[in-house]
Amino acid sequence: MEKDFPILSVDNPDWDTIGGGIHSYNIRKAGEDNGQNLCFMIQGPEEEALGGVIAAVHWDWLYIDLMWIKEEFRGLGYGRRLLEMVEDKARLLGAKNAYLDTFSFQAPGFYQKFGYQVFGELKDFPVGFQRFYLSKTL
Repeated sequence: MEKDFPILSVDNPDWDTIGGGIHSYNIRKAGEDNGQNLCFMIQGPEEEALGGVIAAVHWDWLYIDLMWIKEEFRGLGYGRRLLEMVEDKARLLGAKNAYLDTFSFQAPGFYQKFGYQVFGELKDFPVGFQRFYLSKTL
């Protein structure tokens, strides 16, 4: 190295520089990702959010980042509907596959019921539980 630059701990990450840098690098290496963010919400009375799903499509893959439903509205078919809606939208955008991660105390069985298969597992994350990584062909 020509110069030894300091490495600093910062409280407010510079997402634009770091995220923009890796995004530019990825495009140079793998081509345009055609990224598209997706979000579907369950809207309750007085526009209260009862749950929803946040996802993204990149390089023909759907990534389900977050999915949550208030406990009193679980088991009523909203999860299935949210999953179907985000997968359908992803297909329209050209996605061929989907992936996500979930904890053992969350919903791995729910996703497996809809065709997702475990491809990775981290044991004791958090201690006493597992983090599962699942995927499926759309």
